[in-house]
Amino acid sequence: MPTERFQFPGADGQMLDAALDLPNGAPAAFALLAHCFTCGKNVLAARRIADELAKRGIATLRFDFTGIGASEGEFANTTFSSNIADLVAAADYLRKSRKAPAILIGHSLGGAAILAATAKIPEAKCVATIGAPSDPAHVTNLFKESIDGIRKTGEVEVSLSGRPFKVKREFLDDVAEHNLTEAVKQLHKPLMIFHSPTDDHVGIDNATRIFVAAKHPKNFISLAGADHLLTQKRDAVFVADMIATWAMRYLDMPSEVDTPDLPDGIVVMETRQGMYQNLVAAGPHRLLADEPVAVGGLDSGPGPYDLLLAGLGACTSMTMRMYAQRKNIPLDRVTVRLKHSQIYAKDCETCETKEGMISRITRSISIEGKMDDEQRKSLMVIADKCPVHRTLTHEIDIVTTATEAAS
Repeated sequence: MPTERFQFPGADGQMLDAALDLPNGAPAAFALLAHCFTCGKNVLAARRIADELAKRGIATLRFDFTGIGASEGEFANTTFSSNIADLVAAADYLRKSRKAPAILIGHSLGGAAILAATAKIPEAKCVATIGAPSDPAHVTNLFKESIDGIRKTGEVEVSLSGRPFKVKREFLDDVAEHNLTEAVKQLHKPLMIFHSPTDDHVGIDNATRIFVAAKHPKNFISLAGADHLLTQKRDAVFVADMIATWAMRYLDMPSEVDTPDLPDGIVVMETRQGMYQNLVAAGPHRLLADEPVAVGGLDSGPGPYDLLLAGLGACTSMTMRMYAQRKNIPLDRVTVRLKHSQIYAKDCETCETKEGMISRITRSISIEGKMDDEQRKSLMVIADKCPVHRTLTHEIDIVTTATEAAS
């Protein structure tokens, strides 16, 4: 994914170093990501989340706060309030140069700062926090043995993650003044909270307090097994994937498709986001179809064959469920796994075609429940009688016509 690197003026005029991770096509939306305390924009979690969001069509701005990384200024002169102001400045830069961020994401203290800054970024449609404290003063636990010294002398150099940082009395006073709970109550935005139950830096109780304070719509996702900094790539990828899927519900995606000739049909229309992304409209339901990044897509939704297999799998499961209900078979759950491949026709003993290549769909069905062998056998027999299965295995007449595009 392409990344643009630049600088923009922060709240106090210092130049802040930034990176904008972009999708291959036109962005579906812009996100603003705030890193954890003293981490910087290039911390693994921030880089991986931004990269994964770009693969899903979302451009993400990450930057170094004043005095961090390659940004100008002195860390000692910063406060929680100045971090909030830097976030607002970053949103303003995006607003003027590209488009205001619709998604706000904050990690650790960056999550607390994002919650406090949201009210000053009116274009934001949704907010996500990762391992965020419910009280910004929580960060002082990282150097609690130095707090008395800071109070007495006004400034002390502390070690954070093995690096020296100067912390002033003004920082302590500032974080103590912020009431994040009140900011969360007034958020009025969809909120997604990610937190690990084994986070040894910011306890899971912080997520509970944020969740309780927030108004609906709100969601909580447990990052079981993850550490505070999301050092395992799979955790960062999971967070990005969930944010992208969840945020699409609140973004300015096409919500209605005019279908005067097919009121009961399926309509598929290009979104003009990326090369292959399409909006699929099925009555009141909406989903995206796309191709993998490897072939030029955004990987923002299942591909055409994925949708075909999903239809067969869903029909199989539903047909077996209806049969089990009619016959009073104690069926607990059906799981259908499907794969599509191309094989040589000569390798198919039951196929009429004997030359060239043909499609093969392999379907594996798992049946759960306390039932006898005859009941299991009857369920497997009925699986081949689902309507989609019959459609795929019988002759199909597809009629294609050209229609005038809506003006």
